[in-house]
Parts: sequence; C-alpha cells; structure tokens
Amino acid sequence: MLREVWPFVDDHRRAGRPVVLARLVGRDGPGSRPLGATMAAAEDGTWRGSLSGGCVEGIVLDTARAVLAGAAPHVTAVSPGDELLPWEDTPLCAGELRVLITPAPPEPVHTAITTALAEDRPLTVRVGLRPPHRWSTAATADQLPDMGPAFTEELTARPRLLLVGATDLAAVLATLAGTLHRKVVVLDPRPGHVASGAFTGTADVVRAWPDEWIARHPLGIRDAVVTLSHDPRIDDRALRAALAGPTGYVAALGSRATHAQRLRRLADAPGLDRLTGPAGLDPGGASLAGSALSILAEIVAVDNGRGGRRLRDGDLPIRSATVAAHT
Repeated sequence: MLREVWPFVDDHRRAGRPVVLARLVGRDGPGSRPLGATMAAAEDGTWRGSLSGGCVEGIVLDTARAVLAGAAPHVTAVSPGDELLPWEDTPLCAGELRVLITPAPPEPVHTAITTALAEDRPLTVRVGLRPPHRWSTAATADQLPDMGPAFTEELTARPRLLLVGATDLAAVLATLAGTLHRKVVVLDPRPGHVASGAFTGTADVVRAWPDEWIARHPLGIRDAVVTLSHDPRIDDRALRAALAGPTGYVAALGSRATHAQRLRRLADAPGLDRLTGPAGLDPGGASLAGSALSILAEIVAVDNGRGGRRLRDGDLPIRSATVAAHT
C-alpha cells in the first residue's frame, strides 16, 4: 500500500532522486499480499515494499529499473513460477499478478498524499491503467475524474492506540505499534512520567487525565485503549470513558487477581463485558518486548475477528480479507 512505502518515496523526492512504483492492481488466484501492495525503487538502487511473499520481487525490480532508465510505464503480468527451472515445483500460489509500473506521482498529487498521511486525513488516490497513467486525488472516490480503467486506493486515517500511563512498557508498545500504522497517544496526568524522555518521536505524549482527553477526542470502533499505569485513580477513569463509547478494544494490564478487583470497582460501568483483562494473548513472554507483542497481537486479532490461535491448529485463511483498494 502507498502508506507502507511513502516515507521512502518522499525522502527520495526531497533529495531529487526519481522513484518508480510497482503496484499490484490485479491477480488471478491466491496471493500473500492484497491488491494495492506497492514496491518503490529509487535511482540509487535502493528499494522498499513487496508484492508477494518474495517470489516475484526480483522480476518486478528489473522492470521498475528499466522504467527508471527510460522505458515506458506499463502494466505487466508476472507469475511466482516465472524464474523456476522446468523440473522445479511451481508454488501453489502461482496465480498471475498484474503490476502497474509507473513513476511516483508528480505534484500536486505527491504533496496531497504526503499531507494526508502526515495529518491522518482520508484521501482517495487514483491512477490510470492506460497511458499516460495520470494520477488524481480527492476526499472521496465520487469526486475523482473518470479516466477509464484505473486503480483506486483509499487512504484512511490511522486507528488510534491510547496508552494510559507513560511507563517503560508504554514506550515499547509505542515503538511496535508504529509499524502497525497506528497513531499512538500516551496519556498520563503525572508530570514526572510525561517528562521521562522514553518516547522519542514514536507517540504523542500528553499530560492529561484520560477521561477528560477522551471526552475531547471521542474514540471510534477502530480505536484501542490499554491502561498501563497500575494506578486505579488513573486507569479506572480511562476504562469508564472508553467503555462508555464504541471503542473497539479496551484492555487493562495486570494479574488475574488485580483484574478481579478491578471488575468489582467497575461493576456499575456500562459496557463492562467488553473489558479485556489481563490484556494480551498468551505467548508466555516475560520481557517488555514480549509483553508488548502479546498486547498488540491481541489487538490485531480483535481487529480481524480472530481468536489468536496457532495457525497450524486452524483452518481459516491465514490473512483476514480486507478491502483497501479497488480497480
């Protein structure tokens, strides 16, 4: 998706280096990456992104570099088995991929995408599948011009992750959550915790009581709240505020005994049945990173309506079906 490679694209644009994008715009058969998956190749030989599990990226990079060298932009077809020798097994996911190879969008489309991602504003981006492969943007798809066959991606605002308590675990969570494209906000009314210096640009750290902040910034079903302060005077206010609205995931750190005590305190809170405690799945990790991974894994599972069981023990598709782009 554009969000995954855009920092790379923007950095090279600012440095004056051309970038070519390879975007997955169609597929016959299964695949490991969704439509809209994007690779970006720069003039200096560096690249980011992927279109499959790794089996077509070399072919796509060669094609992208040819466009960097002056070849015409185009839609090309590649298959995971294209580089195999005759006696080698073809991957079971070897459906044909249709890939649009085209220079990264010019102005004003580049700035529109950069601004939307930086400000977490929705934006719809369209690129034509026929020459001259024009780009356009608008707030919604129905505001875009009709350009015939085209590929459209809707960039949505990142879901928020509220971490209540500016703790060492919150700092690790903030770092990992950024890779999941979540906007992280750390809330803590204690000045000493807010000023710890543990959050180096990975989150917005706000000195505030969590219930007052939530009242000013209502949460939605894609948002998540995790309380980490271990102080009921702080955590309980956050939980009551989050459970009173449609917040998609509300969880509290702590032991089972602590959680039982918490449930007694919050017995009159609306939506208490939605509260998860102790927070996280059960990988058995004891480190800060292990605990953070446990919590984020549960958030991802809840987002996708999954229980978080081992893949080998299930029979559902490995990846939840999400529609983020369309032709």
